[in-house]
Amino acid sequence: MSALVVLAFLLVVVFGYAIAIYNGLVRARNEVKLTWADIDVLLVQRHDELPKLIEVCKRYMQHESETLERVTRARADVDIARNQGNVPSVSAAEGALRSGLHGLYAVAERYPDLKADTLFRNLQTRITALETAIADRREVYNDAVNALSVRIQTFPDALIAGLFAFQPARMLKFTAEQTSDVDVRLAFGR
Repeated sequence: MSALVVLAFLLVVVFGYAIAIYNGLVRARNEVKLTWADIDVLLVQRHDELPKLIEVCKRYMQHESETLERVTRARADVDIARNQGNVPSVSAAEGALRSGLHGLYAVAERYPDLKADTLFRNLQTRITALETAIADRREVYNDAVNALSVRIQTFPDALIAGLFAFQPARMLKFTAEQTSDVDVRLAFGR
């Protein structure tokens, strides 16, 4: 009888431990989703600000249509990738958008009236603040992805993760070129 009680107790402990692991994996997976949602909010905010910036620039930069089109195209690419939830495509599109914005800001240096425009300066400040917030949230997202991956790959969590088909999430990565400072001298032909 006492062996049966010990066995029942062990089963309860093992089952309870498995439930705790499962719940921890669910929390880790939801943390990844939550941190991606935080990035998504910032991407939408920046997405909404960019047309305003482009319109202000159009008033002054009539001979810079290629620069404006590059930013517009990159903005659309980020939006498509974001809506699809395609993390690698978001990474690539973000790099192109960042490069386009730096090019736009560099070209804006040639237009003193544009640089002096209060709306332009406010939008530039707002978009730069959003860029910084996106970079900060990207770090938090990647930390959450890493935490989930570690749990999925380590014993005994890997047993429960495999049993319930938990999948690792994709890191949001940018190439060195996408994160490096833009050489504004190139925009001025120096």
